[in-house]
Amino acid sequence: MSAGLIRLIWYAFLAYLIYAVIRFFSRSGQKTRPRPAAKSGREAGLMVRDEVCNTYLPREDAVREVQGGKELFFCSQACRKKYLDRGQESTRPASPSP
Repeated sequence: MSAGLIRLIWYAFLAYLIYAVIRFFSRSGQKTRPRPAAKSGREAGLMVRDEVCNTYLPREDAVREVQGGKELFFCSQACRKKYLDRGQESTRPASPSP
């Protein structure tokens, strides 16, 4: 190898070394931000099914309703209302026929 090529490699190595040292010290002065904590428990990432339109959505985004000790989930207030209206119709007594 020629002396010129060795000198070029040496200068490139020194330039990289200086860059790495500057980068290291510039980062050490910065405070690191804590990562957002993941939601604890089994609910994180759990998908639930809407009782009316049968779509699946994350549990934390669902509209929740408890009936008879059973937890129900809905994608929107409109689906929740449809479900509740449907339940009221089925529990109404039949009107007597004349």
